[in-house]
Amino acid sequence: MGLSNKELPKLGFLYLDYVLRFFDHSNFKGWPNKIETVTYHWKNDKERFIKEVKRKKIDVLIGNIPSTAYETFREIARELPDVRFIPSLDTQFSNKSKENVTRFAWKYNLPIPKTYIYYNHENAYKFLKKAKYPKIVKKSYGPSNYGGYFVHKVDSYKEAKELFAEKKYHPMYFQDFVPMEADIRVMLIGHKPVCAFWRRAPEGEWLTNTSQGGSMDYMDVPKSVLDLAVKVSKAANAEYWACDVAYGKDGKVRILECATAFAAFPYIRDWIGEYLMWSLSKGRFRKPNTPMFNWEELGKIDPSLLRTMRHITFGAYSPSYDGAYFGKKKKNYGGKEVYIHKLDRKYKMYDVVPRDYEEWPSEKWNYQDKLANMNPAKNKSKKSATEVPNPVGNDESNESVKNPEPVAKKEEEVKISKKELKEFLTSVEGIGKKKVENILEHFGSVDKVLDTIHTDAKSLADVKGITSKLAKKIKNAFKELLK
Repeated sequence: MGLSNKELPKLGFLYLDYVLRFFDHSNFKGWPNKIETVTYHWKNDKERFIKEVKRKKIDVLIGNIPSTAYETFREIARELPDVRFIPSLDTQFSNKSKENVTRFAWKYNLPIPKTYIYYNHENAYKFLKKAKYPKIVKKSYGPSNYGGYFVHKVDSYKEAKELFAEKKYHPMYFQDFVPMEADIRVMLIGHKPVCAFWRRAPEGEWLTNTSQGGSMDYMDVPKSVLDLAVKVSKAANAEYWACDVAYGKDGKVRILECATAFAAFPYIRDWIGEYLMWSLSKGRFRKPNTPMFNWEELGKIDPSLLRTMRHITFGAYSPSYDGAYFGKKKKNYGGKEVYIHKLDRKYKMYDVVPRDYEEWPSEKWNYQDKLANMNPAKNKSKKSATEVPNPVGNDESNESVKNPEPVAKKEEEVKISKKELKEFLTSVEGIGKKKVENILEHFGSVDKVLDTIHTDAKSLADVKGITSKLAKKIKNAFKELLK
């Protein structure tokens, strides 16, 4: 029967100023009680935020936390021990940085490209002098990392040294280059794949991001990729999750990225909302039925339409009703022919149960703050308040801090004002004040404009007065700005 209205937990949406919202009330269609909203305003807002959550008597806070607020919310979660965060702070550990993704993969023995993390820059350069190339260099941590703009390929020590001198990335994070057929994004709810698609690099290129000219398709995602994504989701204990998996030319699969913060069509966010309502109500609400490989059929729809489709539902397989179609429909999967509907038994949607312990306590795992003083670009004179041993071996995968003392964190505010956005847009040839106003009116907020430029600049051409040529100019100007 599930819980009655009075027995249901009180829900709250966790929002942050200047950060795009993953959920809103429409994703929780049918929830009978009021869903509160609590917005974090950055800087010294921790105590006020905690008091508001307590005052509103919220039991479950739902929402993603950006990298620059992650450590603050670790502290907030400890001050709210009776509040369940969805996703949990442990599940969101990988959201904070690429380094955290790597350490998560190392702990659970998940396949990733061989990765090197150096806080000691002198040791990094010693290693890079002897290393084999090419290498992939990535910005590990920061307020934004969209569209591959912070991912670089270097073919020599000279290129690597020049890149790090220009970008000043800290820590110095790089990987062995893995020749790929493509990479595959898999989205999961309750550890079940609900969407998956290939992203292929343009001819002669290596970046697969669609914002960099890559293409995508939904057909025939291999079993090995889906199985790995499920394994990773379970390791993270994730209510919802996304993995980027490299499909190597050697036939092997490797994790490139994974997180709870990802771009998703509205109908997928609806499914997540339905799943959470089902889970939190102990079965009172319907669990979404998302047949395996539904994405192959939905992927035939134009993306501009998919971006507006909401509340898509599927009926469960029933031999007496649709068996004539589904009962005979087979797919070559994992080297053999299988009935598609039977794969739903293999890939189940699980009810994720929260853990009652911290898996990734910041006292141990917050390398970004504990070792920030080792960044020569930031501070060459101050001594560290933390004892930092020399790393062992050729890479620094074993780098650790012994008995660290807490280091105060100066929280970084993520803010791009409307004025700054207008100044940037009007700097693009052919964009005047009127067209800037049209853009803002069309998308409704500074955040949505920035997200569109980052991820889908072509859709700027939907704005009155903005041609495809102007949209491309804006995209290229933004890429130059990020260099």
